[in-house]
Amino acid sequence: MVDGGGGGRPERVDVRKTYKLFIGGKFPRSESGRSYPVQNSNVALASRKDVRDAVLAARAAVKGWSGTTAYNRGQVLYRVAEMLEGRRDQFVGLGVPAAEVDDAIDRWVWYAGWSDKITQVYGNANPVAGPYFNLSAPEPTGVVGVLAPAEPALLGLVSVVAPAIVTGNTVVVLVADTSPLPAITLSEVLATSDLPGGVVNLLTGRPTETGSWLAGHMDVNALDLTGVTDPGFGTELERAAAGNLKRVLRPPAEPVDWAADPGIGRMTAFLETKTVWHPKGV
Repeated sequence: MVDGGGGGRPERVDVRKTYKLFIGGKFPRSESGRSYPVQNSNVALASRKDVRDAVLAARAAVKGWSGTTAYNRGQVLYRVAEMLEGRRDQFVGLGVPAAEVDDAIDRWVWYAGWSDKITQVYGNANPVAGPYFNLSAPEPTGVVGVLAPAEPALLGLVSVVAPAIVTGNTVVVLVADTSPLPAITLSEVLATSDLPGGVVNLLTGRPTETGSWLAGHMDVNALDLTGVTDPGFGTELERAAAGNLKRVLRPPAEPVDWAADPGIGRMTAFLETKTVWHPKGV
């Protein structure tokens, strides 16, 4: 506090918040110690070491999360939507339009409902000429690196994260440096929901700096480049991803209407198909 003069109550100085990274369910500072100012707050500037730590956390969470039943994953996503609803005014206070916050909440609920249905839609019992059952079932790809769109900051982020994790993948998300506060506030929601640590990891800073390290990491299985707007940068990331034959979802060729029905394409983009043969009983 500082003296406001006149012998009255001292004028209070606001505590400036520092927004940290979200890795493994915790909020560490950047390993580099760097930060940058956004809306009168400090935001962590992720480094290469932070990318490695986030991938390590995501990999450690794959077995438990993918092994959770689809029904339980849907419950967890629905719980996130509940928590988002409770903090709606906070997102509006950060400058996110109220309609966008509502759409983001509804999008979480929508994907939560798909958790135990995508297998029936995307899987199949295949007809074969022989005394066998032949079944194809979708399985998660593993660790997905995501470059999130800058706008809309909240709805765009939800629309790339929710479809990846609802099917059992874990994600490392690079958040655009122009709009990090809704993303970090979302991570605070995730940390207080039932989502296991490491399923979602959010790194703020400069995606142009950290993107190549994420794309080239040999323990990342797939890459979502939806937030990339520079074609040259996108090509650079695709080349880096080729080192271990990552599955790459390229940037959209046309502007995306994020408020429209998303369909199931983003869920199926990061699924593998496992086919099993089993002999029929006599």
